Amino acid sequence: MYDKHTLAALEESLKKWEETSLKKALTQLPERANQFITTSSEPINRLYTPLDVAENEYASSLGLPGEYPYTRGVHPTLHRSKLWTMRMFAGFGTAEETNARFKYLLEQGQTGLSIAFDLATLMGYDTDQPEALGEFGKCGVAISSLKDMEILLDGIPLDKVSSSMTINSPAAIIWAMYLAAAEKQGLRLDQLRGTTQNDILKEFIAQKEFIFPPEPSMRLVVDTMEFGAQKVPQWNTISISGYHIREAGSTAAQELAFTLADGMEYVRWGIARGMDVDEFAPRLSFFFNAHNDFFEEIAKYRAARRIWAREMRETFKAKNPKSWLLRFHTQTAGVSLTAQQPENNVVRVAVQALAAVLGGTQSLHTNSLDEALALPSEHSVTIALRTQQIIAEESGVTNTVDPLGGSYFVEAQTDRIEQDAYAYFRRIEDLGGVIPSIEKGFMQGEIADAAYRYQREIDTGVRKIVGINAYAEDKPLSIPILKMDPNGYSRQVARIAEVRKTRDSGRVGQTLDRLRIACEGTENTMPYIMECVHAYATLGEIIGVMTKVFGKYEEPTMI
Repeated sequence: MYDKHTLAALEESLKKWEETSLKKALTQLPERANQFITTSSEPINRLYTPLDVAENEYASSLGLPGEYPYTRGVHPTLHRSKLWTMRMFAGFGTAEETNARFKYLLEQGQTGLSIAFDLATLMGYDTDQPEALGEFGKCGVAISSLKDMEILLDGIPLDKVSSSMTINSPAAIIWAMYLAAAEKQGLRLDQLRGTTQNDILKEFIAQKEFIFPPEPSMRLVVDTMEFGAQKVPQWNTISISGYHIREAGSTAAQELAFTLADGMEYVRWGIARGMDVDEFAPRLSFFFNAHNDFFEEIAKYRAARRIWAREMRETFKAKNPKSWLLRFHTQTAGVSLTAQQPENNVVRVAVQALAAVLGGTQSLHTNSLDEALALPSEHSVTIALRTQQIIAEESGVTNTVDPLGGSYFVEAQTDRIEQDAYAYFRRIEDLGGVIPSIEKGFMQGEIADAAYRYQREIDTGVRKIVGINAYAEDKPLSIPILKMDPNGYSRQVARIAEVRKTRDSGRVGQTLDRLRIACEGTENTMPYIMECVHAYATLGEIIGVMTKVFGKYEEPTMI
């Protein structure tokens, strides 16, 4: 970008600048010296210049938005021509309660659904199983059979609204329920648009909501990839998630590195299945966190696009440019929200959301101010949605594409995160790949170390959190908390009993037996799961059949 004479002159002028009184003034502020770090504890220079970019091994020509390697965005016009999808994560209690919340959000201007499931559903249990006791509806909606899914989606035009589902181990089953519900509405599968998270590697690394061992779990993921490519071509069958890795305590570079490493592992498994990379890669999407450090987050998204484009084109030899594009959803950082002074969370979320938009996100969820206390109330979720709408309609940041492109600071941070990510790729490869790295606890250990360091910075006052260790107040809470229907659990249990009573039990048994045989063999399991779902087999029953074949995974103890 710059010739050697220009860089030499710049270097000389910087030396003179370092000798000015500005340097002396800055060094006289020792109480702030420890604050010049990112959220990931990386040091920040006082000034960034072309030297910080030109001397970096990962520095490259910026190019234009919509051009390889997509540092500046995957679309040439980005939000000038189409705003990001405003997709508020929602789910609690029964399907009826969540359906009402969905309809409310759509009336308020939400442009896509994002379905949260309760812990029992995430772990593959029906609400009435003993293992699910006490978890009904507390972190999402309970879905135990196709009947629940029909109620959840009642009155929602699935051919016009895209849906995202945060579900992993039971993803194939819950997706089958969604597809079956759409079919019962009279829709074809090729009309449906949406995303299933379906990122089991992230579960082993960070969130720990796994059921089966890694190998059969990966088989199920590839089954959905193959089925989606053939039957549901507009559906993103995996949303490769860094969000939960970051929530577990990782740095920005760790979030990026481990997420992209997982993504490349899914590509390897898809190719090993016999699929052409361009057959499925365009429908892979990503899900990232937006944490508090405004510029570091923007740089993370830029580095992610560049790495993915390079690896897909050069390593995996994808020829379709759509296979090179890293498209991503963003959620603001739940872990950054505080129960103390919860109104402050509105500001945190606004800063994080703005970083996601300036980083080029395709879809965004903004957390609500009360989420450190309870599931979001209608009032608080409206404020969270309005935050996105104000950014979109009032801030002016959508008027031009990549307005921060070329910032010496942003570009240097982008290069630094990219370099850190490749260092992690090499370490993972040295350990034998992604799954061996997980089994050896490598990524889990790196995240734990980062989380401990971050917490120590808070505990010692190196890192200030407003309302926690800075400007704290001892005042009672004054915000309303969401209350769920107290009769929801009994109604849900009664509905499951009614489904079991009225369905064709012989048909259920036959479909479950065919699924068992498919699991024991090598066929794609999705058609058999669809049969079970249409027969109103429950989630727990289907998981029970799979568990008998695949077994259950228990994470080894690591000290």
